[in-house]
Amino acid sequence: MQPTRRISLVLALGAAAGIAFAAPTMAGPSTAADDYYQDALGKTGPELKAALHGIISTNTKLTYEQVWDGIRATDEDPADPANVVLLYSGRSQAKAANGGEVDDWNREHVWAKSHGDFGTAVGPGTDLHHLRAEDVSVNSTRGNKDFDAGGSPVGEAPGSSTDDDSFEPRDAVKGDVARMILYMAVRYDGTDGFADLEPNDAVGNGSKPNIGRLSVLLSWNTQDPPDAAEQRRNQVIYDRFQHNRNPFIDHPEWAASIYG
Repeated sequence: MQPTRRISLVLALGAAAGIAFAAPTMAGPSTAADDYYQDALGKTGPELKAALHGIISTNTKLTYEQVWDGIRATDEDPADPANVVLLYSGRSQAKAANGGEVDDWNREHVWAKSHGDFGTAVGPGTDLHHLRAEDVSVNSTRGNKDFDAGGSPVGEAPGSSTDDDSFEPRDAVKGDVARMILYMAVRYDGTDGFADLEPNDAVGNGSKPNIGRLSVLLSWNTQDPPDAAEQRRNQVIYDRFQHNRNPFIDHPEWAASIYG
């Protein structure tokens, strides 16, 4: 018996007996997501990267002020809808406690805005796919450092570490960080008035339009696959704000296909 028919028979028998079964769930991206990526399916390497750029670069753009409300929705704590979850700290904090004071949360550019010098300009400076809620002092500690393993513990961000030229996020969001960086590199390729953003295998990139360390980011992508919170965030951005998706959340295997 084919699996689909077997499942249908079990559900029918259960219904006849008054037993309710949850619908089976399938791993991987939804059919709707694959429809979105139709022009990229079957491609690899530079052809895949170019196809994904064409798909995701038609997004709606927000102002920097609109980003506040965007983050309140995308980073909402599923256990407390009045709060957001801070990226590196992992702390749940009131949505209203944003700003620039000590212990407030503010808008962290995961692709540091000085790497390519785009600042808070509409486009890369306001793209929700890499803008996250973070504690003001932790945001300052991270600064514009590249990502790499190692360093000393960050007091207000348990599990995170930092040294003079790099920052390591806590394990639970390592993959999230990697996929945000890779999204930015595919989305902003130098054809829309901004620098061509590209990850490299270095740290200390300064104001160059690069961020590292690529080999570490690729390992984080594998080590920490997308979870329900990251997938929900991707969907909220698509449905309510920018109407584009992060392809590396829907297809994390594409990271190795393009950058491996």
